[in-house]
Amino acid sequence: MNILYEEDGSFKVGSIMSDNTSSLQIESLSGKRSKIKATSIMLRFTQPAMDVFMAQADAMAEQIEVEFLWECCPPDEFAFEQTAEEYYGHKPSSLEAAAVMLRLHGAPIYFHRKGKGRYRAAPTEVLKAALAGAEKKRQQLALQARFIEQLSKFELPEEFKDHINNLLYQPDRNTLEVKALEAACAVTHLSAAHLLHQCGALPSTHAYHFNKFLFENFPKGTGFPEIEIATWDELPLASAQAFSIDDASTTEIDDAFSLEKLANGNWRVGIHIAAPALGLLRDSAGDKLAGGRLSTVYMPGQKITMLPDSVVQAFTLNADRVCPALTMYVDVAPDTLLITETFSRVERVHIAANLRHDTLEPLFNEESLAAGRMDYAYAPELKLLWDFANKLEALRGKASDNSTQMDYNFTIDNDVVSITTRRRGSPIDKVVSELMILVNSAWGKQLDEHGFPGIYRTQNNGKVKMSTVAAPHQGLGVTHYAWSSSPLRRYVDMVNQRQIIAMLADAEPVYPKNDPALYAVLRDFETMYGIYNDFQRQMERYWCLRWLQQEKAAVAADGEVVISGSVIRENLVRVSNIPLVFKAHSMPEQVPHTKVTLGVGDIDLLDLNLHTRFIAAEVPTPVVEVAA
Repeated sequence: MNILYEEDGSFKVGSIMSDNTSSLQIESLSGKRSKIKATSIMLRFTQPAMDVFMAQADAMAEQIEVEFLWECCPPDEFAFEQTAEEYYGHKPSSLEAAAVMLRLHGAPIYFHRKGKGRYRAAPTEVLKAALAGAEKKRQQLALQARFIEQLSKFELPEEFKDHINNLLYQPDRNTLEVKALEAACAVTHLSAAHLLHQCGALPSTHAYHFNKFLFENFPKGTGFPEIEIATWDELPLASAQAFSIDDASTTEIDDAFSLEKLANGNWRVGIHIAAPALGLLRDSAGDKLAGGRLSTVYMPGQKITMLPDSVVQAFTLNADRVCPALTMYVDVAPDTLLITETFSRVERVHIAANLRHDTLEPLFNEESLAAGRMDYAYAPELKLLWDFANKLEALRGKASDNSTQMDYNFTIDNDVVSITTRRRGSPIDKVVSELMILVNSAWGKQLDEHGFPGIYRTQNNGKVKMSTVAAPHQGLGVTHYAWSSSPLRRYVDMVNQRQIIAMLADAEPVYPKNDPALYAVLRDFETMYGIYNDFQRQMERYWCLRWLQQEKAAVAADGEVVISGSVIRENLVRVSNIPLVFKAHSMPEQVPHTKVTLGVGDIDLLDLNLHTRFIAAEVPTPVVEVAA
């Protein structure tokens, strides 16, 4: 005797070896013996043979029309044997009963299972809804199959065009498009970005990275609404003429300097900071906009400003204009260059010139200072500020000489990139950095002494953090350090500027003690500033790879671009003439500082990867110390 039984949701056949009423020992077609419960048996049979029973039953089940079978079923719960007798018009054979059972079981839309071998026909309305759902699913599967076919042929389905950003940056795996894209990626062995790029969905590789950043951080776009600027009382006019020192591309000019000889022989150094806090009051529309962005975003070739151009132009320290400014004056003795007096005020200042690095640095540098050359505009003022900066550096006890480090300037012109280097720690850098350290530390100290909350940058044991509690910045050698010198570009500086202006006016703090807004600014600024800096580094990496790609295109077809670099550790290499660090997987592991030569291979502008061929290595000569 053979049986048809159910096991793990499927139907199987076996021959009975022994029957113990509640359980049976059976042998399967493969010869495997097992024990099953009697309740698992659907029916017993002797004919046809066990090895053909299921095949024949399946074939007969396929011949049964599901709709007709549904019509034959009673409205109440029934056993499959009952329906088989109704369908065939006679007591069914084992094979016929099995065929009906398989058909009932295989059509869950039409027949709802109610127990072992028992079913109930789906009500008419329920069946209609289920059939509609099944048809919709069929159409979706057909559509998904078309998507996969098109993508596998590197054709972009029309339906994808309005969803590219979501597919790339926020894929919903429940959607047909994402399911199809993942399937096509498996077929083509490409990532989603590479596949869509080959389908022509990306305007450029640059757009892929830039749009990802915008999608995640500027979902409403980078444009600005109209911003109303508040008015303020008439301000006194500074007696001195000021000049700024900035990079050629800078439009948000935050700081300028002036020099004035006093009647007592001292010099009065003016450090003038743009004052957008005058026009963007706390919780105003402009303030909320700046507080949402928190900082200007920098990247090679472009930037996303924190403030709209209308606000920037109202407060930037452009030449040939009288601008509102928050100024710190320091009186300096001419012989010792020591500060004799310090005071601050809000005023108007005439900006006489905007000096730019590219034209100033060839004139104002270590060589010209050593030679005593003074044949350029603002040479006396710059020389005095240079001497004063050196004095400030010495008083801090922390050298700001970064002459071994390089700054890299990227110029993008019609997608052609050029990368130039500029040694950090030049006289220009020292003058600006020392005066900014002076103003940020002095104003930070004043806020603390007057009990005005502020946002400070502190450093202890090498760890830099931001805090609403004043603490030393050990790396700079100052007791207080509150960013307040770049209010057009950093929201923290604008917040601190509001506090400073209120302090100078003997008014109440704009942000009182324990104001939750201060903590929110600190938290959000640190988060976004980190994201913006990471993005800047990512885009610098992108344009470095583009530069290498240009170099490859410039050589003959059989040529090879060769780069040199130094090993940071193992196979991590820093390229010598561009700010690029990457893993050279073809290179044998090297000791740190080893000079290596590599041939440039494939460049992936989507994954930002570089493949190289190891050519040579020059191990640094160890320094041997000779005993005295």
